[in-house]
Amino acid sequence: MKFKKILMVGISDARLDSYYWKKIRNLGEKIVTLPKDSPDIQKELADADCLLVGFGIKVAKDHFDSAPKLTYLGTFSIAYGTVDVVYAKKKKVTVSNLDGNTTKEAVAEFVFAAILEHIRELERGKNQAREGNYSEAEFSVIEIKDKVFGILGLGRIGKAVANIALAFGADVRYWSQHRKKDAEAKGIAYQDADTLIAQSDFLSLNFAFNKDTENFLNTKRITKIKKGAVVINTSPMELVDINALNRKLLKNDFTFILDHSDEMSESDLRKLSKHKNCIIYPPIAYVTKETRIGQQESFIGNIEAFLKGKPQNVVNP
Repeated sequence: MKFKKILMVGISDARLDSYYWKKIRNLGEKIVTLPKDSPDIQKELADADCLLVGFGIKVAKDHFDSAPKLTYLGTFSIAYGTVDVVYAKKKKVTVSNLDGNTTKEAVAEFVFAAILEHIRELERGKNQAREGNYSEAEFSVIEIKDKVFGILGLGRIGKAVANIALAFGADVRYWSQHRKKDAEAKGIAYQDADTLIAQSDFLSLNFAFNKDTENFLNTKRITKIKKGAVVINTSPMELVDINALNRKLLKNDFTFILDHSDEMSESDLRKLSKHKNCIIYPPIAYVTKETRIGQQESFIGNIEAFLKGKPQNVVNP
């Protein structure tokens, strides 16, 4: 079984290896690819029965209304907050996202790579050594061991972060929308979000972006961040009130690390990049060879499963 027409929006040629492009071509009689800002999207939706979108592509009510034949929407991302999944269900469109297991190890490892790079002053050390200065005299760094390591969102990635933090000997605590008894059995303590934010020496945000998590780190919560804390967000920056974050950064009493810079506006990036205590990376937390293969397998696997009548990774059941 094949789709009559697959419309792909915001998925560049480089995003998929040739092997997986070949697979997609075998799943549809007609394939149309468009950039995310194309004016032809709604016109091409008119006769599409499959829509495949890249990360952050907005799919709203008017898009579904323009696509009377649409039955399946696949996101080439774990996040799906920009897709109106409720309206999709009303329109009888199945929406599938990537299996969260494809990125959990890569992102969790990046969290600690970024934290260690900062707290152990690794960049400074490399630059100093390159200049021929091999003295350690002026370094004053801290350890993760015995520090309170807070995790907001204990899903797949959050649990992977928690396991690494436990291995470092940290006092690991979490808040999530639902209690995780299996994690608590490992010694990961549950705390309400506001208390956790106020007490954490390290704080990792690991929510998917949706209407419930938007601006989760709001003005009230940002003001609670502990002096000297390191906060790292490998989730979309829509979780954070940018203006409140900017005001807090001006006090220069904590560090904020992020990697979803590609989704941010130029004005917000300029606002944050002026702070030395705000460390901005390209979106590289998930970028590993293993993740690239796993994501492509999940993406294609979701399409194949739907065509076989056994949809998987469905976000609007």
